[in-house]
Amino acid sequence: MILLKNDWDDILIDEFNSSWYQNLRKFLDEEYHNQTIYPLPQNIYTALKLTSYQNTKVVILGQDPYHEEGQAHGLSFSVNKGIAIPPSLQNIYKELYNDLHIEAPKHGYLVDWANQGVLLLNSVLTVRAHQANSHKNKGWERLTDAIISHLNDKKEPVVFILWGRNARDKKYLITNPRHLIIESAHPSPLSAYNGFFGSRPFSRTNDFLIKKNLSPIDWQIKG
Repeated sequence: MILLKNDWDDILIDEFNSSWYQNLRKFLDEEYHNQTIYPLPQNIYTALKLTSYQNTKVVILGQDPYHEEGQAHGLSFSVNKGIAIPPSLQNIYKELYNDLHIEAPKHGYLVDWANQGVLLLNSVLTVRAHQANSHKNKGWERLTDAIISHLNDKKEPVVFILWGRNARDKKYLITNPRHLIIESAHPSPLSAYNGFFGSRPFSRTNDFLIKKNLSPIDWQIKG
């Protein structure tokens, strides 16, 4: 039984009780037993635990977790303090500086964003070590589709930031005109120069939130 200890528990109960989710759990049990899988099981749902449905006003959607040792901890693009900042996050920090002149912190722990209502979600929530996209099409997409669809139903405006093809594939789920979609290439070194740099997602998000009489995000990471 998944316990997120906030409103997501009731919102996602049908998904967690579904036959397809039980099949996903069986697959994950085998994977964690036989392979090295990230993040640790207790960290799979960190994003949902830290950012409730009611508090979500921005979604940053990525592909799947980091796949090197010690990196993934359940928040998209984030790593714990003491872990080297991955190239994708380095590029996010570069765009943050170019957009809002906010200096990059010396770590990659993005919990400050999560605590302000930024849901740091991946399209797929687990991955085999050293094998990006290795858990694609195993069932996670159905759960994250449901999460996006529920957020699409919110009466309050939400900003959906879609980075990369896997994230942009979910654009069709966001049909409510009260929301804002910001999409671009993934911030990885392979694609950042194909439209991520210069996309100004942080200022565009805050301009929209202010226009809707919502408090903007303080994008400055402490520490």
